[in-house]
Amino acid sequence: MIKIIKPAVFPIITPAQHTALQIFEAAARTCYQSFEKQKEGSAERLLLHCIESGHHSTLEHISLTVRFITSRGVTHELVRHRLCAFSQESTRYVKYDTAAEFIEPYWYQTATDHAKQLWISAMTSAISYYTLQLKNGLSPQAARGVLPNDLKTDIVVTANLREWRHILSLRLEKDAHPDMRLIMQPLAQYLVERLPLFFSDLEVIKKRYHEVL
Repeated sequence: MIKIIKPAVFPIITPAQHTALQIFEAAARTCYQSFEKQKEGSAERLLLHCIESGHHSTLEHISLTVRFITSRGVTHELVRHRLCAFSQESTRYVKYDTAAEFIEPYWYQTATDHAKQLWISAMTSAISYYTLQLKNGLSPQAARGVLPNDLKTDIVVTANLREWRHILSLRLEKDAHPDMRLIMQPLAQYLVERLPLFFSDLEVIKKRYHEVL
């Protein structure tokens, strides 16, 4: 019997906006040697200038850590963002014989009963063969080859704000994989609420989250 769960997003470490602004302004004013201009409201104006002028390296000093519950298929795409740090649930060491979980795919709720049953049968078959291999003496790292892309995985991702802006600009677009958008959409909304000065200018966010800007 398999368990079907929905994807989820859990921000772990997010700086408060005032803290992020302090870090950003220290970095940016070092570039311009303009510390004498630092006063109330100056960080916001400088941030707008740096974003509009493309001076985005100043955003690399601020990091954000997020935990995603998603499918292994999605993480195969996510880990291609090379400027991130990743720590992911390991199929070499974790056994899935007693509590196999699979991520509900984006199409599931609107699919026909027949399509749903085909998918459930495929997942059930995969985990059955996986379990049989374990019983026949194979290790998890040897048996994992039959596990499907919709297997649930847990991954922690850390990146600087420049890289998160880049990730969101790609992974929220309409041609991004729908299952990827399912985890990037709540993250984008969270970041617009938590760090609006750093994220609300992104066009891809403006188009989808104008109601929270």
